[in-house]
Amino acid sequence: MWFYRLLLHLYPAWFRAEYAEEMSSVFVSRTARDGWAVAWFGAFQDLLITAPLVHLDALGQDLRWTARVLRQSPGFTATAVLVIALGTGASTAAFTLLDYVLVRPLPFANPSRLVQVNELVHTQQGPARNLASPPNFVDWLTTSKSFAFMGAYIAAPISVNLSGHNDPQRLETTLIQANVFRALGVTATAGRTFSVDDDAVGGPNIAILSHGLALALFGSAPAAVGKTVDLDNVAHAIVGVMPPGFAFPRRDVAIWRPLRFTPGLMGSRNNHILYGLALLRPGVSIREAQADMDVIGSNLQKSYPKENAQTGIEVLPLRDVLAPGSRTLIYAVFAAALCLLLIACTNLANLLFARALTRRSEIAVRIAIGAARERLIRLFLTESFALTILGGTVGFLMAIAIAPSMAVLVPTGLPLGATPEVDWRVFSFAAAITLATSMVFGVGPAFRSSRDADINALRSRGSGATGMDRIRAALVVVEITGTVVLLVAAGLLLKALWHVQAIDPGFHTEGVLTLRTALPSPKFDPPEVRSEFYTRVLQGTRALPGVSSAAYISYHPMEQFSGRTAVAPPGYTGALQNLPRGVRHFVTPGFFEALGIPLRGRDFNETDSRTSPPVVIVSESLARQLWPGQDAIGRIVQADGTRTIVGVAKQIAVRSLEGATDSQIYYPAEQMTMPSYYWPKDLMIHTGDPMALASAVRQIIREVDPQQAVSDLKTLEDLVGAQTAPRRTQLGVLGAFAAMAFFLAAVGIYGLLSFDVASRTQEVGVRMALGAMPGDILTMFLQRGLKLGVAGVVVAGPVAYAAARSMSSLLFGVQPSDPMVYATAAALATAMTVAGSLWPSLRAARVDPATSVRSG
Repeated sequence: MWFYRLLLHLYPAWFRAEYAEEMSSVFVSRTARDGWAVAWFGAFQDLLITAPLVHLDALGQDLRWTARVLRQSPGFTATAVLVIALGTGASTAAFTLLDYVLVRPLPFANPSRLVQVNELVHTQQGPARNLASPPNFVDWLTTSKSFAFMGAYIAAPISVNLSGHNDPQRLETTLIQANVFRALGVTATAGRTFSVDDDAVGGPNIAILSHGLALALFGSAPAAVGKTVDLDNVAHAIVGVMPPGFAFPRRDVAIWRPLRFTPGLMGSRNNHILYGLALLRPGVSIREAQADMDVIGSNLQKSYPKENAQTGIEVLPLRDVLAPGSRTLIYAVFAAALCLLLIACTNLANLLFARALTRRSEIAVRIAIGAARERLIRLFLTESFALTILGGTVGFLMAIAIAPSMAVLVPTGLPLGATPEVDWRVFSFAAAITLATSMVFGVGPAFRSSRDADINALRSRGSGATGMDRIRAALVVVEITGTVVLLVAAGLLLKALWHVQAIDPGFHTEGVLTLRTALPSPKFDPPEVRSEFYTRVLQGTRALPGVSSAAYISYHPMEQFSGRTAVAPPGYTGALQNLPRGVRHFVTPGFFEALGIPLRGRDFNETDSRTSPPVVIVSESLARQLWPGQDAIGRIVQADGTRTIVGVAKQIAVRSLEGATDSQIYYPAEQMTMPSYYWPKDLMIHTGDPMALASAVRQIIREVDPQQAVSDLKTLEDLVGAQTAPRRTQLGVLGAFAAMAFFLAAVGIYGLLSFDVASRTQEVGVRMALGAMPGDILTMFLQRGLKLGVAGVVVAGPVAYAAARSMSSLLFGVQPSDPMVYATAAALATAMTVAGSLWPSLRAARVDPATSVRSG
């Protein structure tokens, strides 16, 4: 019999209280009449059918009651849904980004076995990741035993002119080996990918197109296969089209061409241009592969001590190639979103507690006439669930709408599409946080509502002071704490942005128009052909009204993939790794004038030709490293040959505005002996109104070479400003979260004090009847709000500092403990507290003593 009574717990408690004895009596009678087997069979049948029906019937009643109650309080319902939507929407959008970038498997066949293989140079500052040279990579390929496939691709982006299909256009391409596609496990959606035979030197010119480019040029992927496109004036046969969404090694690559190890590439172990991609053999761990490559690296150091001194090999998962700063940013955004969710949830709990306090009399009446507390708890939980489901649904829709805007935070270095995808994983997260919100922040108010209602609630129209007041005050403190943490994070990022923007790049950015005209090989292989192009374009450009100077440079100062070279004094015999390095720039005469770069000595001129003595201009930092405290002008230097220094230029920022900038070394364009990558391609024009010249300059270039594509046309000011774009994005996201938290916390304080005033109207009336002045009442309620604000600020201090320390890699030039930022955040939190407290306090000060006492 005890087991049967235990089974009755499948029914709700209120149902058992009313029917348990009767059902037990029926079970005993049936057992005596029909035997235990028939009785138990009937009992199980009744339980399986009626228990779910009873729960469904109760749920239906609860839902109908909830719908009626929520309709009767549209203001409360809308506020609660909005609060939940803000929290769940922001956290779901942030999770979408985190999952897409850091968690979700990469969109390849065996993502967990994909690794990147790099050189690792051990310096005094610690190990530094480096690109591989072709000869070293070939040795890796032929001696390693850990990989099923291993291939290489060019690290730097390569732009090509695509012509023959309407106007010439500049597109990003990469050179890649067949084994890279085999390692990735991807196949073409039309045609084929490269085969090992395609990597052979002297093979036909072939290309693979992205799906989007194939559609744009030919209308469909199958229609593109077999066609030809002119890339840098050389016909290439299209052998395949990749599937939609395929992105490797970056999402801006539109064309893939075979990487062929020509004798020129194989001639030097100092030409570091390759990334290695490999697929681990089944059963081989990364640790085992690293041990294998360590042996190979050690052997290469012994075989080539000069080129490979202090150089090893690094094997790391492809997912881990993400820069630490990008990873920190993703985590910071997600943590900020969770902080906002916490603030939203505490606001929800405060709303539910306030609502419960206003209904104490109703609850007490229900209990007095026999309502079970368990039944009341179910009612309140149903209301909480309904609100969170509505808010969670709105928040999920908000996250879907926000997801495309999160594309700016997706690092371009990962082989992923730009837009984070909202799939079942994101939906599961949204459902989980919605359920957790309801459970964690809805159960408390539900239980307190049923527990605190007693006969005293029937004796007073006011709510009176209960333990709920202390709980609600604590929740407000949590809101203020979270708000201060987000304000500190946003303030530190804002100050870091100011520091970056205040950096002097060393050159003029105002009034400079930049554009790119990459000269394709082999058309421009002859130096005299390039010289004629530069001369005609520069002469035409300098003749335009308002142009004060113009010059070509191999790549603009902020180019991320600029190349460096070791620079040595005459007779140096030490290791290359110990030499200072300078970023190579090949420039035409007038470059330093166009960018306003101060120069000691002389600029290049027409006499610096291919037949004249080799000359070079170095930056101040490079001169100091080579000859500290001495004048470098006139000295001989080993830099891509023996050259004479004719000038020393002011140090400028290259590659990035942040961090220690590289030294620079400038060569005359006429003395160019490097591969086409270094050919001057970026035109710099100093004028009054840069963009007004755009069409005229395009026309000049079209007249000089109708097949030349003009790309990247923008002002140098915009180009440099783009360096701070990621920081502006970071600040925008965290600033938006901080603003929403600020608003929610203000609403929380306002709600707490508004209810406090309403519940203490009679007390206020008595105080004023006994002589208290309106100013005293105003001060009393303002002090309550300020105490909560101060408590939140005090608690937030160490939490904000810990958060700031975790994101220190994003804080350029700013300490995580910056006192000005903390003081500003505390001041804003205090101002928010005063603003949220002021109106309820003024309302309390206007209470009419006679009316309030009579109403009590």
